[in-house]
Amino acid sequence: MERRELFSSLVSPFTKDEQENESILIRPPYYKKESAFLKECIHCDGKCATVCEEHIIIIQEDKTPMLDLSISGCTYCDECAKACEYKVLKVKHKKDINISIKIDMLKCMSWNNTMCFSCKDPCIDDAIDFLAMFRPSINEKCTSCGFCIKYCPVGAITIG
Repeated sequence: MERRELFSSLVSPFTKDEQENESILIRPPYYKKESAFLKECIHCDGKCATVCEEHIIIIQEDKTPMLDLSISGCTYCDECAKACEYKVLKVKHKKDINISIKIDMLKCMSWNNTMCFSCKDPCIDDAIDFLAMFRPSINEKCTSCGFCIKYCPVGAITIG
């Protein structure tokens, strides 16, 4: 084993979570089939991104839309689905965003005995419960809108 391989193997466990979060493709919550993005969006000019009130829809190089929840969260306003000329996004296919949101207890300030409600305050679904004033947990009301992600000062909210 060469030095470079040894160093890479030692560092990889620490960078794995960050790489996984970056590689997750999050689509707007109004589609039926993933394959429709690659078939139809290549003909579009990205109107869904221009009408998004939170500016979280990013048009990728392959011309398909993805959500960037580090900017803000999704209000499920339906505007992207209404603007979709190729009917990839439709209001009738509305569902929760296809991710799960978790709290990393090791990073979370509140789990480490520091009062912090940064994730709870912006949550539009009241989906974060606290045990007394500490130990937040995400409950069944979570729609994976992502509003909590941006506001966590230590990056303890993760996408899975």
